[in-house]
Amino acid sequence: MKNLLVVLTCFTAMGFAQNLSEVMTLEPAWTKIAEDQKFPEGPAWDGEGHLYSSSCYGKWISKIANGKVEVFLNNSEEPFTINQTNGLTVGSDGNIYACDYGIGAILKISSQGKSELYASGFGRKKFNRPNDLAFDNKGNLYFTDPKSYSKDTLDGSVFMVKNETHEVILVAQDLAFPNGIVFSKDYKTIFICESAKSRILKYTIAKDGLLEKQTTFVELPGGDPDGIAFDKNENLYAAHFGGGAIYVIDPAGKILYKIKTPGLKPSNIEFGGSDFKTLFLTEDETNAVYETKMRVEGMKLIH
Repeated sequence: MKNLLVVLTCFTAMGFAQNLSEVMTLEPAWTKIAEDQKFPEGPAWDGEGHLYSSSCYGKWISKIANGKVEVFLNNSEEPFTINQTNGLTVGSDGNIYACDYGIGAILKISSQGKSELYASGFGRKKFNRPNDLAFDNKGNLYFTDPKSYSKDTLDGSVFMVKNETHEVILVAQDLAFPNGIVFSKDYKTIFICESAKSRILKYTIAKDGLLEKQTTFVELPGGDPDGIAFDKNENLYAAHFGGGAIYVIDPAGKILYKIKTPGLKPSNIEFGGSDFKTLFLTEDETNAVYETKMRVEGMKLIH
């Protein structure tokens, strides 16, 4: 790992390469911390030593800590718990918020595993397939809601659930499979993966919380940008599903390097650990969850 850190430092100082085939590839030592996860997704660190992740096809949420993996919450109809969850995040209230694409809803789940509906639709229509989610610094919850996977079918949306009223507001639409979502450090900008077009979009957040001034932040052909996260230096990390890598992109949209993953289908990432220098990865070709140590800390967002 020491050699990897040296390479990171030297390469950052040398400059950037924009042709993906020429981008420097780093190969860190990944440690498998959970296996047989049946299409894992949505890693979420709770700040208290626990990592949660969804098993999309297994229909459960795992809780990983101190080398142990347990089923935190399993699919159940009576009483209802979850159906098929994807993206997860931990709120400032300590609850886990989950995109449940099986029932088209957002769930709030207590640390004891009690779940309830947090948002179930917009107007008279239920959501399509909620995918990933993130809180802003006011406690408003934003989430992506894709439908068709086609670059020519623009039926994906992004919604906001207001903190105090739980009112659901449509903030962006006409997207080709919106996926990973994350806020900038100052919460003035939001980044959203438009997977079917192999790019990451950048929006300015208006005072009312709506999204405006859409631009393309970076294009990542040869795979689908999926889950995303920032480090403390405001470099964006993007899991490249189908590309077998995590791309690291600077604030100007320049690709710094790529980190090779254990399989070709990295789906999502999360910083955590006691020093916030552990990068967690869900990987769908191997159906496992991994971790590796980084030199830089992840960005700690306050919500």
